[in-house]
Amino acid sequence: MHQDITRRQALAFTTLAITGLPALAQQDFPNKPLRVIVPYAPGGGTDTIGRLMATKLGENLKATVVVENKPGAGGVIGNDMAAKAPADGHTILMAITVMVQHPALMPKLPYELLKDFQPLAVAARSADLLLVHRDVPANTVEEFVKLAKADPRTYALGSYGNGTSGHIHAAMLNQQAGLDLAIAHYKGAGPLMADLLGGQVKVGFLDSTTAAAQMGGGRVKVLGVTGARRSPLAPNAPTLTELGYKSFEPYGWFALFTQAGTPPAIVKKLSDELIAIVAQPEVRKRLEELGLLPGGEPVAEFAKEMRRDLDIWGRVIKEANIRIDQ
Repeated sequence: MHQDITRRQALAFTTLAITGLPALAQQDFPNKPLRVIVPYAPGGGTDTIGRLMATKLGENLKATVVVENKPGAGGVIGNDMAAKAPADGHTILMAITVMVQHPALMPKLPYELLKDFQPLAVAARSADLLLVHRDVPANTVEEFVKLAKADPRTYALGSYGNGTSGHIHAAMLNQQAGLDLAIAHYKGAGPLMADLLGGQVKVGFLDSTTAAAQMGGGRVKVLGVTGARRSPLAPNAPTLTELGYKSFEPYGWFALFTQAGTPPAIVKKLSDELIAIVAQPEVRKRLEELGLLPGGEPVAEFAKEMRRDLDIWGRVIKEANIRIDQ
């Protein structure tokens, strides 16, 4: 009898220990400063959003949250650092869409996207805008395609970086519109925007965050936009999908991740906090000021979107024969 009671007590203690771990882990979290890794240089859109989310997360959790910029290799260095951090929820990655493009562009990555990362929340989404300098005698994509076919040397397509969404969209337009335009890679969206405004380059794909600050001057025209619906920055400009082009629907996104293997209770706590932050009116207003569409959907929905984007971008990159050194 005494042995049976002892066994039952031991079993009950073991069950309590196992089932109680998530609750205890969540109750004790965070137990040290958190860090948000931004795999790009300070001052860009990813850094701005990362710092906004980090500040709010620190306020909500009453914890110290430190932002660390780890640029290099198109984001791979910072991504890898986050992937290899302890799976305890104290290291968060502020990532962008290139995460789901890299596997097709850079087959020898030091991490596995779906194996090593746990999505937490999508902060915002971004479209690319197809812009031309105001002196270009075209007001629609169709008119621009005709011009470019007649005079391809004049109309190099500007992209905001080798291997970026701007590069991929330029290659897709070239392929689907039957164009043979050179793609001019810039070291960031800022330099490309400056040359578009000055007329040194006549056409380019710009992210909405960069474009938003320059839309009111009348020095550029928006011919079309990527994404599933029209951009509030240019409501009269059709989506490229509306015009019959394929696979331009995916948005760019700014999303937060932690490590796969992080205790589920901690994942849920972080995810719930971050989604609640995106829902705050002042945060949504700030994201909209940056030309972005605020996110905040349940993390399971974003996980599905990420897998879908991974398939779409992989196919597009292969079909357009895009290489990172192109």
